[in-house]
Parts: sequence; structure tokens; C-alpha cells
Amino acid sequence: MALEDKVLVCRDCGKEFSFTAGEQEFYMSRGLQSEPTRCRECRSARRRDRFGEENRQMYSAICASCGMECEVPFEPRSGRPVYCTECFAKMRSRP
Repeated sequence: MALEDKVLVCRDCGKEFSFTAGEQEFYMSRGLQSEPTRCRECRSARRRDRFGEENRQMYSAICASCGMECEVPFEPRSGRPVYCTECFAKMRSRP
């Protein structure tokens, strides 16, 4: 069965969004039968509201890799390296 991109309407904001063939394959691989009803922005906003990420306290830190100032969602401890988002992502992608 060949999947094609679909245009859906967000139930929260009413904007159209694309449900790509790749996303459809992912849903099928996980056994999900319903299509998404919210666009990416509304899903993110709902997740923030549900899990309280909006009110999360952030702490200032210096990245151990690039030396740039960054904010992290935990209190840095002395002796343990802290990485900015970009450096952390680079480290995780290494084999």
C-alpha cells in the first residue's frame, strides 16, 4: 500500500497541517490507528501545559565543550560537565 501525504485540519487552531507518508509509516509501525488531530505547534503547547514545562526553572551554566553560556533545566553540580543543546546533540549522535 503506497502512502501519500495528507492535509489535515488542527482541532485546536483550525490551521491545515501535513501528515506525511513518513509520519503515517511511523504511526502504523507503532500500531496507532487514529490520525493526529492537532498540528505540531498545538501538540507542543499541549505537552508544555500538561507537563508544566512552561514554568520550569532554568539555570545558567557554561558549556563544557564550546564555552558558551547556556540555560539548563537542572542545577549544575561542581565537577560534572554541562553542555549546551547543540554540543549535547553532537555528543549523542556520535557512535
